[in-house]
Amino acid sequence: MSLEKDLQNRSHNQCELCASPEKLDVYSIPELKEDGLNTALYACQTCRIQMDDSEQIEHNHWRCLNDSMWSEHDAVKIMAWRMLNRIEADWSVDLLNMMYLDDDVLEKAKSAGDGETDENAIIHRDVNGVILDHGDSVVLIKDLKVKGSSMVAKQGTAVRNIRLDRDNAEYIEGKVDGQQIVIITQYVKKL
Repeated sequence: MSLEKDLQNRSHNQCELCASPEKLDVYSIPELKEDGLNTALYACQTCRIQMDDSEQIEHNHWRCLNDSMWSEHDAVKIMAWRMLNRIEADWSVDLLNMMYLDDDVLEKAKSAGDGETDENAIIHRDVNGVILDHGDSVVLIKDLKVKGSSMVAKQGTAVRNIRLDRDNAEYIEGKVDGQQIVIITQYVKKL
């Protein structure tokens, strides 16, 4: 049997990542030398385009990985892991934290360079130097006047599910009293 026929049977004629039945074709995982079912998957055109070009990634399309990351097939797990690392969203980090790969499969997934930390990456730290991540909770260590409003964010206020500013290590965002505000990291302590 041909590789395409094997993949059609394995996938039940749908994309192994998003389950779309449209415009399907064999996708061989780049950077992997071996050929066959362990390094190929059956994928729709939308997934193939976005796997090959990170500029084209539509984050919401990849919410499908919530299901497909649990596939029993290594090729599907490898590409799910890679795409979750390429998507910059809180939900993708949550899924990555749940995902388990055997060591040999994880090495194959990492062979494209995904998941490696960038030396020039911006690192957000609280007043004590503790690294802050998307979704962390912090507490304000002093009263802060909110620019553009009469609101004062009080010391001791907990800010949950923070967002990090990609361009500036000094700024995070979070909701205080139902209002989304920018907070300077030197005025927060991680909970």
